Amino acid sequence: MIKLRYETGVVTLVQFLVIVLLNFIGAIVSSIGTCYDATTTYDCVSGIGIDVLYVILIAAWFGFVTVLAYAAQDRRERRLAWLVMASEGMILLVSLFNARHYPNILGLVTSLVDASFAAFVIYLAFRLSRAKGGRITASYARTRRRPASGKAKN
Repeated sequence: MIKLRYETGVVTLVQFLVIVLLNFIGAIVSSIGTCYDATTTYDCVSGIGIDVLYVILIAAWFGFVTVLAYAAQDRRERRLAWLVMASEGMILLVSLFNARHYPNILGLVTSLVDASFAAFVIYLAFRLSRAKGGRITASYARTRRRPASGKAKN
């Protein structure tokens, strides 16, 4: 089983897929509502166009963050890890703002899922930055003592 606690790239890829899917579903729901309430065809088409543009922008941003997280994971660079934390911090702030002003229950769920992923990726990137290019180890792990043998080796 993959240990997600070590892999910022994998978690951001899952975040990308889940958030884009939820926003795509939200755009479909929004487009149906807009077209149902629209008085003209122009209102319906412009609403669909805005929803499509929104999903494309979301996909582009989360795609960029995913590539950035994979680079931080592969290179194990502190600066890249801090850049991942900053970008996920922006995602966290926006998703928490959206959670307070949700238009429907799907928007609330999307915002809360997005905030959860962002907080988890920030935690992973922080651990990556603390490793300073080395291996990520658990802070609670203790070093094991080797059992003493009858004779000491010189």
